[in-house]
Amino acid sequence: MFDSFSEFVIKAGQNRTLAFIVILTLGVIFVNGWTDAPNAIATAVATRAITVKRAILMAAVCDFLGVFFMTMVNAKVAQTIYHIVDFKGDAKQAYLALASAMAAIVIWAVIAFLYGIPTSESHALVAGLTGAAIALHKNFDGVNKAEWGKVIYGLIISSFLGFSLGYLIVQLLEVVFQHTKREKAERFFTGGQIAGSAMMSFMHGAQDGQKFMGVFLLGAFLARGEGTITEFEIPIWLMMLCSVFMALGTCLGGGRIIKKVGISMVKLSGYEGFSADVAAAISLLIASLWGVPVSTTHTKTTAIMGVGAARSMRNVNWKVVKEMVAAWLLTFPGCGALGYLIAYFFLYAV
Repeated sequence: MFDSFSEFVIKAGQNRTLAFIVILTLGVIFVNGWTDAPNAIATAVATRAITVKRAILMAAVCDFLGVFFMTMVNAKVAQTIYHIVDFKGDAKQAYLALASAMAAIVIWAVIAFLYGIPTSESHALVAGLTGAAIALHKNFDGVNKAEWGKVIYGLIISSFLGFSLGYLIVQLLEVVFQHTKREKAERFFTGGQIAGSAMMSFMHGAQDGQKFMGVFLLGAFLARGEGTITEFEIPIWLMMLCSVFMALGTCLGGGRIIKKVGISMVKLSGYEGFSADVAAAISLLIASLWGVPVSTTHTKTTAIMGVGAARSMRNVNWKVVKEMVAAWLLTFPGCGALGYLIAYFFLYAV
């Protein structure tokens, strides 16, 4: 791997193949900032605990810290994504398949962004890689079923934990603060929401940062003809690079997702927004320590639904929820098919 960022820049300038896959991967990280990163700060912004500009700056810093510290403690999520499909064999064909997967993910994310739907970039990543791997091998032999199973487990775990913890935490807070003066409670939860959003941003970096760094390194290895590497270390400069591009995506396109998740789905008060952040952050921490790749979007939205349901099931805007669920259900087959078609075209039709 590259010992420093300057060495990486020099090699990318000398190797067009490397430069192209790097641009595509950074594009995927950038659109993750559009679609996934805003979820971490959506509730705090929606309840006006923090301004959009300050929230984005905080998210950028906490994303990097999440990437850095979680990678030092446990890099299992990056390893899972790295090994979820098999791109071994001819390095050139594997490179084309991976590039096709990245292109499919970007296209899918842009479509979701235009409609303001918070689809999971994590699920799109898995789906795009899987579709491209199937096209490369012309069968399902390139799909690592054991690692894919972790994605399914993560989908179930994040749904259950997000919703149930959101439901329980908000009820617990109502009991604990029932005799507290309203002004004092509001001041506490304004600060609490900022802290909760920081925790969510930290865990977003811990989860999604690792996923995209695993793909980044896979692309770099394939571009250099090194398709058999199974073990790797993640350099600090790559952690910083991923965090910067996520933050840029959030700055330029996060507003729509913040409105959809933080405002349209459930009208939240300060303590409810805090409950959703804490519930989602705990769920993501558990998944990260287990090495299970989960969707931060999925986890945060189910936590918000749990909080809303604790007050009343009618408090949840089920029309918005149905749109999100439909988008989640379509992501695996939709982005997977897109990855397959693009890869098949460049592998066999060109």
